[in-house]
Amino acid sequence: MKTTPVEDINVAPFLSWHVNIYILNKRKHIVFVNDLTRLAIIIDGIRTGQLERLKDKFMLTFREYLLREGVNDTLINRYLEYCTEVVISKTNNRSVLGTMKEVTWFTEDDFYDNFERLKWLNRMIHKPIDYMEPINYFKESLWDPKNYNIV
Repeated sequence: MKTTPVEDINVAPFLSWHVNIYILNKRKHIVFVNDLTRLAIIIDGIRTGQLERLKDKFMLTFREYLLREGVNDTLINRYLEYCTEVVISKTNNRSVLGTMKEVTWFTEDDFYDNFERLKWLNRMIHKPIDYMEPINYFKESLWDPKNYNIV
């Protein structure tokens, strides 16, 4: 993204997202995976050097997806209040990287819209979250105030 990563960032796993670029249906997409819950959000249409646009598109897609999943708007707003600052750093969490690899396994699909794709992806169970579905674990985590505290 043509930016210099920050070293040694300390943030709560629930507020931290791993991000990577991959090719889906012959187009570049950006996949976000939440460190705590393994919730995946995929967006497209962002070019190198458009960091502010990336943040805006992520927030819009994230909000719309959670609303479609039946999450209360107040809970979404509370979460997004904690996510106002974007800091890019290098990763060292192999577990999250493994989940990201699973999420990006398919390079082609036939979903008619991105939200259907996200609904399907976030219902895959993952071992690091005790074989739960990421969307359900994320919904549970929204209610727990300790998830918003810096580790």
